[in-house]
Amino acid sequence: MTAPPEVDDPPRQADDASVMSESLRRPERFAILYDRYFEEIYRYLAARLRTEAADDLAAETFLIAFRKRHTYDAGLGAVRPWLYGIATKLVAGHRRGVTRMLAAFRRARPADPVEAGPEDRVPSRVDAASVRGPLAGALAALSPGDRDVLLLVAVAGLSYEEVAESLGIPPGTVGSRLNRARKRVRAALGDVNPMIGDADG
Repeated sequence: MTAPPEVDDPPRQADDASVMSESLRRPERFAILYDRYFEEIYRYLAARLRTEAADDLAAETFLIAFRKRHTYDAGLGAVRPWLYGIATKLVAGHRRGVTRMLAAFRRARPADPVEAGPEDRVPSRVDAASVRGPLAGALAALSPGDRDVLLLVAVAGLSYEEVAESLGIPPGTVGSRLNRARKRVRAALGDVNPMIGDADG
């Protein structure tokens, strides 16, 4: 299948909005947005979850976006942060589901300290398979809101305004959550700058 050509001459936000609008009459036009943003949404999800979960949730992000495209309001923001907002909500739902599943497993089987493995500690850890050790612990200790802001900036590369659009919070809240998250991560790492997000000193 040949990907539809991208139109990059106008600003991408305006182009995205027009493609989204056109997709209401011609649903196949939505494929342009899929081709344009799938890889970066997938990378963001893969950084937060196992690869298998990222595959499913990336596809689900675009399925939800397609089904809800009639609710998209270009006046409220660009398509890219809107997609990240959907993906971030799916991450939260996935983590809640894993937590419930593990709790049910614990209730259903007797505790066996010899056989207890890492899967028993999943809810208290960061899901990202690529993050290990003290950084994983520091990220896991953050509140979900602070963690979402930090990872949207550090992993997805979103601006404060895009994070605000993605999560439906004021830009000032983004700044305060990011500042708090950075301080806590640095403190947990012995004041070593993990180079997460843009430099702040």
